[in-house]
Amino acid sequence: MTALAWLVPVALLLGALGLAAFLWALRSGQFEDLEGAAYRALEDELPEDEDHAG
Repeated sequence: MTALAWLVPVALLLGALGLAAFLWALRSGQFEDLEGAAYRALEDELPEDEDHAG
């Protein structure tokens, strides 16, 4: 029974942290361009402004 006294608050805290992280990501624009991210993952060449020897 004492395990529930620790596990329930810890589970609620972790859930609140996950919700806060999701809301932060949503407000900071992490989910704005999902299609573009998918296409950029498939491209083989670097964009022109990043294509430099080094």
